[in-house]
Amino acid sequence: MGKDVIVACDFASGREALAFLDRFAGEERKPFVKIGMELFYAEGPQIVREIKGRGHQIFLDLKLHDIPNTVMKAMRVLSGLEVDLVNLHAAGTVAMMEAALAGLTRADGTRPLLIAVTQLTSTDQHSMEEDLLIREPIDQVVMHYARRAKAAGLDGVVCSPLESGKVKEACGAGFLTVTPGVRFADGDAGDQKRVMTPAQAKEIGSDYIVVGRPITGAADPIAAYRRCVAEFVG
Repeated sequence: MGKDVIVACDFASGREALAFLDRFAGEERKPFVKIGMELFYAEGPQIVREIKGRGHQIFLDLKLHDIPNTVMKAMRVLSGLEVDLVNLHAAGTVAMMEAALAGLTRADGTRPLLIAVTQLTSTDQHSMEEDLLIREPIDQVVMHYARRAKAAGLDGVVCSPLESGKVKEACGAGFLTVTPGVRFADGDAGDQKRVMTPAQAKEIGSDYIVVGRPITGAADPIAAYRRCVAEFVG
């Protein structure tokens, strides 16, 4: 797996998601697809199997966060779906992350990549302090979570593109950074507060960018996807 654009298929039904992906049937490059909570809860594991069967790589974005034993068992189930990338919340502790890794690893030693969410890109310093009672600077919090994820044996983190370079410095160049909060320079930031363009995300070293509405909501999604790939992958 190398640097890539992950398209967030945040649709309310499998019908909508598959109709969207049908538009890319003639494309040589099949989009890497993110399946999040909305679509997974609406359709269940079958939508993962359907999209995987079409040849797409899949980031299953369910952000698990529970006691270690529960997360381990859930990851054991998800490992059977043959997805490529799975995540959880770093705030669940090192013990939870280690249990997740154990559950995700199959009998033959293979597993999907496992990454941890540090702070959501909708969170800023004010909301972190007022809602979460975390008083440290947000950069320090993200770096702490990233280091704990690495200590637990995870492959990388989800973080704002603004923090990607710092995560690389703290955890090494091989530690993956998957960055949502990416918008075109001429686009709307929506509810994201810590954002960057695809070209900027490439420059600071993000491994993967997750792009939703700028592609799925575009008048021409294929053109928007191609633009995103050109700016980020080259």
